[in-house]
Amino acid sequence: MSTFGKEFRVTTYGESHCKSVGCIVDGVPPGMALTEDDIQVQLTRRRPGQSNLTTPRNEKDRVAIQSGCEFGYTLGTPICLTVQNQDQRPRDYTETDFYPRPSHADYTYLQKYGVKASSGGGRSSARETVGRVAAGAIAEKYLKEVYGVEIVAFVSSVGTIDMPGQMGNEYMQLLNTITRNQVDETAVRCPHEETARRMHEEIVECTQEMNSTGGIVTCVIRNAPVGLGEPCFDKLEALLAHAMLSIPATKGFEVGSGFNGTRLHGNEHNDAFELNSSGTLRTKTNHSGGIQG
Repeated sequence: MSTFGKEFRVTTYGESHCKSVGCIVDGVPPGMALTEDDIQVQLTRRRPGQSNLTTPRNEKDRVAIQSGCEFGYTLGTPICLTVQNQDQRPRDYTETDFYPRPSHADYTYLQKYGVKASSGGGRSSARETVGRVAAGAIAEKYLKEVYGVEIVAFVSSVGTIDMPGQMGNEYMQLLNTITRNQVDETAVRCPHEETARRMHEEIVECTQEMNSTGGIVTCVIRNAPVGLGEPCFDKLEALLAHAMLSIPATKGFEVGSGFNGTRLHGNEHNDAFELNSSGTLRTKTNHSGGIQG
């Protein structure tokens, strides 16, 4: 399926080298201020060809709102967002008709559907995430304005190179204060300067060797309302995992201490409650990653 969500529904469309990619977003309340500039800032951060660390494909990724907004405000109707593909090179992939690429979906698509997109990975291409980013910009704007939610993501690992002290006190303080401006100070999007330098060198070296490497993105959500999610199959962490693991090439998802939490005893891992200065219950630690149950 190409649709995700219930109250806020996102349907993405487009292949990697077709005329355009984008999405239809349904469930946005009427009367919210929204222009293309609100969305463009995130698409510009995602845009390929920004440095020698990314794909050389050159796309401007200018978004156009086709429906659902008028005079700078949402109408409460479906919002259609399109981004034109300008650097279309379908002929670059003709060899995949005969030699499926390893760890790509070429062969799987042929076996399942009997046909595949002739250009790139088709719907399995990372180009599909343009629609996700555009829709995410709208969702983030609403959450920020209504609930004060802050969302910041950064690269915490590349290959065997990790940011130091993860889950330590200094690292947890970073999660409480980090901003997107700090993240964007380095091309590799890692807020720790020395680690970012080593990551950059590792990626460049892999590229020179005609190779690649993996990495980990850490995301922190601040001021999330209490009670998001529903039992039993729509728990918040289950829905987040569903969304994140559907991103091309993603192979793992953790919340809080994740798999490392299995190495701790209960009395080490449990997040005990305490009253804060305003008389509200909070946890002393956050091994659970802000999601209980």
